[in-house]
Amino acid sequence: MTEKRKRIVLDTNTLISGILFRASVPLLASTRAFERAEVLSSSATRNELREVIKREKFDRYVRLADRLTIVEDIIEDMVHVNIDEQVQMCRDPKDDKFLDLAVNGNADYIVTGDKDLLSMQRILGTLIISPADYLAQ
Repeated sequence: MTEKRKRIVLDTNTLISGILFRASVPLLASTRAFERAEVLSSSATRNELREVIKREKFDRYVRLADRLTIVEDIIEDMVHVNIDEQVQMCRDPKDDKFLDLAVNGNADYIVTGDKDLLSMQRILGTLIISPADYLAQ
């Protein structure tokens, strides 16, 4: 009998760090998530990823055209979740989109380096953990 695949939310910073820095912990965590789980996205999280990856400060790490291609490949591999219930629980309201996604997508984990999200530790049945903690499991 096959084990049910975990459902994971990778926050924008985790994904972008993985794109920009080879052999980084965020890259290893993101790769593992895509290999072993269903990685969830919503319209809001996809839009944020597409916008943030365009920042000029990232040009010194990876060319813009390459970053955009990588982001679209990542998004294609994600499971889209419609947001029916909104959550307003994070001390940084800009991070609520990840909580919305976790709740509506029945996520097992949010993998993030964001201190505001990490301070919550859990939302309903979703554990909020760092990329390093996700790799340690």
